[in-house]
Amino acid sequence: MQRVKKYADKFEQVSIDEAYMDVTESCKHYGGPIELANHIKAELNEKEDLTCSIGIAPNKSSAKIASDFQKPNGLTYIDPDHAKEFLAPLSVSKISGIGKKTEEKLNEIGIKTIGDLAKYPPKPLIRQFGKPAIWLWAIANAQEQVDVQESYEMKSIGAEHTFDKDTDDWSSIDEQVMDLIQLVHRRLTEDDMLFRTITLKIRFTGFETYTRAKTLRFTTASKDIIVDTTRTLTKEFRSKPKRVRLVGVRLSGLKSAGQKPGAKGTLDSFATPRA
Repeated sequence: MQRVKKYADKFEQVSIDEAYMDVTESCKHYGGPIELANHIKAELNEKEDLTCSIGIAPNKSSAKIASDFQKPNGLTYIDPDHAKEFLAPLSVSKISGIGKKTEEKLNEIGIKTIGDLAKYPPKPLIRQFGKPAIWLWAIANAQEQVDVQESYEMKSIGAEHTFDKDTDDWSSIDEQVMDLIQLVHRRLTEDDMLFRTITLKIRFTGFETYTRAKTLRFTTASKDIIVDTTRTLTKEFRSKPKRVRLVGVRLSGLKSAGQKPGAKGTLDSFATPRA
């Protein structure tokens, strides 16, 4: 993220591996947005041995769709003058925030593609879906205008994994959860943060999704606590006769480890002897 951030006029990290960048001015120094994107991809490959997918578009929602368009290791450019045409044939499910239930409701009224959504009259759409319909309609018409917001305060650290094939093998599921814990804990320590809440996300075949969370009395950076808490949170699901499609682990209630503790202090401060 530090390698990518230096190229942005504004930078907004939204997850452990995803960020929005306003490059309106900075891309001029590289010959344009496509050239800058290729430069970033080359640097990440050379310095970190990582690939990435980049979407370039006139607004955040279209850029998000573009970034998913040619995964893995893709680069998709949406011409500002033809953004609406690019989006039109895509499924409405490509819009971030439209889940399976919302997609089904949209399908019921004849909206299957983003183009269908763009052409649908706004007033009846608002009556059926409320105020969020305004936002969805604007995205479909390539009119969404939400600025990239510099985010200095990290709210959570999370990671998810979707299995190639739904599984009920809990030894495999546990192994994947441990990998996720390693990932989020490494990010926590790299950013010198403490957490207070651990959340487990689990999705079964058929997109039946559950989240379970535990909030601690004190903030901590303890990996053991993440492991123990996550094991406890998975117990209720182990006996379910369903295959697991996705698992996720998230840490929230974050604060800087260098921040002076309040009256309650941190869990680690109580665990560490002090003179």
